[in-house]
Amino acid sequence: MIEIRQVYKSYGTGNAAVRALEGVDLSVCSGEILMLMGPSGSGKTTLLSIIGCILRPTSGSVKIAGEEMSGLPERKLPRVRSRYFGFVFQGFNLFPALTARENVEIAFKLKGIHGRQARRGAEELLESVGLQDKMKVLPEDLSGGQKQRVAIARALAGDPPILLADEPTAALDSQSGITVMEILAKLAKGKNRCVLVVTHDTRVLHYSDRIVKIADGRIVSDSSNEAKGHVA
Repeated sequence: MIEIRQVYKSYGTGNAAVRALEGVDLSVCSGEILMLMGPSGSGKTTLLSIIGCILRPTSGSVKIAGEEMSGLPERKLPRVRSRYFGFVFQGFNLFPALTARENVEIAFKLKGIHGRQARRGAEELLESVGLQDKMKVLPEDLSGGQKQRVAIARALAGDPPILLADEPTAALDSQSGITVMEILAKLAKGKNRCVLVVTHDTRVLHYSDRIVKIADGRIVSDSSNEAKGHVA
């Protein structure tokens, strides 16, 4: 589903240039949960943003479902993001004046789905993440874990095949973080989605199929099932 080959990313030019990624190769399959780890400044979020077609690589190949993305004109990238990706962030990014249902419903509207279909889709997604009793609640009255579940439901609007999550459990307590990862794991396996998670959270590593570690813009290890021994 995701195939990255020899991706480089630099910020700035000349002597002031900073290279964030150095020849990254990475493949991720449908139904797989991959966790991307590394110290601050290692290139994790840059890589996630390039995969999600938010940033362009300086050079290299980025293929999503076999389609080359790196050379597409800017005007086509919103369609690509809408078709392929759901995004989940550490800060939730919910609209404070909208209810949980309305926060999810607006994602459907952005994908051209309106009216009763959008409303019912939002309700079904909130039910799928265990928030059927929070439809009309504003974000300020939700816990951190509940807000993140609303964010996951919103990311699923339009049934994207890829979920990209940037530190989705970092702001949560242990139980809420586990609940969020259980939902993401279920979405990967039950719907055969590709789920890529940037994380520092060692509490949730056992949910991964692979752990990829990045340092100084390079992938330094790629270990299948390595996480199984990290958490009892």
